[in-house]
Amino acid sequence: MEKNSILTIRQWAPEDRPCEKIQQHGAQILSDAELLAVLIGSGTKGRSAVEVARELLASFGGSLNNVGKARYDELKKVGGIGFTTASRIAAAVEIGKRRQEEDALIENQLITATRMYNFMLPKMKDLDHEEAHVILMNQGFGLIRSFCLAKGGINEVTVDVRVIMREAVLANATVIALAHNHPSGQCSPSLEDQRLTRGISSACQTMRMHFADHIIVCDGRYYSFRENGKL
Repeated sequence: MEKNSILTIRQWAPEDRPCEKIQQHGAQILSDAELLAVLIGSGTKGRSAVEVARELLASFGGSLNNVGKARYDELKKVGGIGFTTASRIAAAVEIGKRRQEEDALIENQLITATRMYNFMLPKMKDLDHEEAHVILMNQGFGLIRSFCLAKGGINEVTVDVRVIMREAVLANATVIALAHNHPSGQCSPSLEDQRLTRGISSACQTMRMHFADHIIVCDGRYYSFRENGKL
């Protein structure tokens, strides 16, 4: 078949088109490329949306996870991915993250390190720099609010314990947790992480608050100071 005679998705048999597949069987049967093709919408001259999606996947190691981590400008470098398509992909990734956050709060109690990790992972998994987030809770470990306390570099972030305590008092929180990420994927705490944990623990004792945990978030795993007997 000559290049200029390549069929577009609209020319495919209905049962082979991604949108029709979703309508008849559900999105779960689509391949990664077909799911992306739905977001891409239309291809370019000589290439269908599925072929553009395959090129997009190939550009990021064949991994949807890597596509999700990609910056907006990186997505647009792929042929056939323009302003609107890159925006759709970014929006779809964000919807997935927010759903994960809601799932983690179904019981509204962040009483274990695993629940805290599941709550924080969508916020931190795609970051290429360190961030420190504070989780403020009531006595029953119900979430009052969480917020980003500080942003840092590739392997460090500076945390002011006084700001944590001030925000806890203003929110009437009695339980505090800290979470920060290690973009390197190495979850072991540094000496600075240990020093920070001791500082927050001491401040919480002074203020008669409970320091629930300090979680180091990595993609797929975590380190809990409490689970490791450091609190």
